[in-house]
Amino acid sequence: MGMVKRGLLSGLSTTWTLGKIIFPVTLIVTLLGYTPLLDWLAKLIAPLMGLIGLPGEAAIPLVIGNVLNLYAGIGAILTFDFTVKEVFILAIMLSFSHNLIIESAVATKVGVRVSVIVAVRIFLAVAAAFIINLVWSGGSEQAVYGLASAQAPQATGVMGMVADGLWTAFLGVVQLAAIVIPLMLVVQIMRERNWLAVISKSLAPLTRLIGVGENTAVTLASGLTIGLAYGAGVMIDAVKEDRVKKKDLYVVFIFLVACHAVVEDTLVFLVLGIQVWPLLVIRLLTALLLTIVISRLWTQLEKRKQGNFGKDAVYDH
Repeated sequence: MGMVKRGLLSGLSTTWTLGKIIFPVTLIVTLLGYTPLLDWLAKLIAPLMGLIGLPGEAAIPLVIGNVLNLYAGIGAILTFDFTVKEVFILAIMLSFSHNLIIESAVATKVGVRVSVIVAVRIFLAVAAAFIINLVWSGGSEQAVYGLASAQAPQATGVMGMVADGLWTAFLGVVQLAAIVIPLMLVVQIMRERNWLAVISKSLAPLTRLIGVGENTAVTLASGLTIGLAYGAGVMIDAVKEDRVKKKDLYVVFIFLVACHAVVEDTLVFLVLGIQVWPLLVIRLLTALLLTIVISRLWTQLEKRKQGNFGKDAVYDH
């Protein structure tokens, strides 16, 4: 019973920590959806769309997806007539960069700088779009969307907007608690029964490949399966309990910003009527290549600093 109690308390504590971020951010972002701000942002970046093979109106789903979430971005795509190539470019961009405000705010609780996460995600989205537009000459036919869920009607009046914002924010925290509390309970049981060692060993080839310690396995597993926002609860706990090094934390988080919630975030694009397996392959390969390079460079810099420090010490002596 002590183990269950500790797991529940850990889940409640983590829900409180993340809920304090998610509730106000969701409320503010929902209210922003009722203002002209998102349209203004979309018009601001519309002239840049041509560089990555997209029409000006493609800026709207990109802004909505990044400010709100992946589902809102996909919903916005469904309101336009794009070609297959344009839809695929939008899908790959949104798979790398979405829900920036909440997921970046959560990153600070794990110990990663927001500026790094936002810069990496936007860079990956733009670079992937630019390369796909450059190398793919097909896809000019009109996209045929799959099953699209109807969007909820927007509230009217100030009180209606505030009520909608509060309700959306409340649901966000409830959804967080429903996922995080049982998840933290399971993680606590696995930790105390030493099952996490098995997970660490099974992910050892991946941790070795990207140049991080095996104690990052729990963080990697949670991010890959349930995503950044919901996986952050496990990540916060794992970083604290497993004493993950700063370099390993950054490398793992950069891997996860490129490739997280691999099942959900990939299958959700089926609604756009496109092939989704290339999305998964591109995300996984990008995550691997990026983190391998960053990990090797970081290690080289650390060795160089240690070498210089040793020389300085000898000189002083």
